[in-house]
Amino acid sequence: MRKATITRKTAETEISVEIDLDGTGSYRNVTGVGFFDHMLDQLARHSLIDLTITAQGDLHIDDHHTVEDTGIALGQALVQALGDKKGIRRYGHFALAMDDTQIATALDLSGRPYLVWNVDFPTQKIGTFDTELVREFFQALSTNGGITLHVDKVHGINSHHIAEAAFKSVARALRAAVEIDPRMAGVLPSTKGAL
Repeated sequence: MRKATITRKTAETEISVEIDLDGTGSYRNVTGVGFFDHMLDQLARHSLIDLTITAQGDLHIDDHHTVEDTGIALGQALVQALGDKKGIRRYGHFALAMDDTQIATALDLSGRPYLVWNVDFPTQKIGTFDTELVREFFQALSTNGGITLHVDKVHGINSHHIAEAAFKSVARALRAAVEIDPRMAGVLPSTKGAL
């Protein structure tokens, strides 16, 4: 039962996250930030992790707290669902092409958070969404999920494609990393004895 439910409430946001690592990629994400919901849907669909997120945030200020706190709660849910991490593949990588854009992701569910973010955007906005919030989300996910996460833009000229390719590439890498390796049943993928 690799599932988790996390609720996070602050003066700025109230977030609820439900995940199932062994799902089919179903999703129901309602954060009040349309473009972000679209990205979370991509994350679920391409990772095959069932994902339900509801968020109420101080959107009258801006989208920052909602996006960041969703990343925090999702990272915490991921840690809870992974449990002792025995039998997982641990590592994942994926180079994803989307029209003009290619994003390469490599990650390690190491328990040691570290984000390398080599992704720039040609515009500051995608509709009303601040492009800098894409990095903020992945920083929060990496930190709270204990993920060493490297995301590199190989090329790309359209901000929407760049953001979407990043979410899809991370999703595909995450899918590989959380999967159970039949050759490692019940074994921790580390010589340290802990992750």
